[in-house]
Amino acid sequence: MIGEANLDGVFIPRLLILGTVAFVLTLGLRWLLRRLRLYRFIWHAGLFDTAMFVVVLAGISGSTQS
Repeated sequence: MIGEANLDGVFIPRLLILGTVAFVLTLGLRWLLRRLRLYRFIWHAGLFDTAMFVVVLAGISGSTQS
């Protein structure tokens, strides 16, 4: 997970790229959970969303290690 991605001479931290992908995936999961009306079972939506983002980011970063 440590390192940079070279994008036409501009070094971008790999964690920034993974965080952006995890954020987009979390938005999709939020939309799906709200569409299925499952948020009514969640006590604190903001805390749940943050935890879901961390879990998705950990899953992505763990699967991209080489």
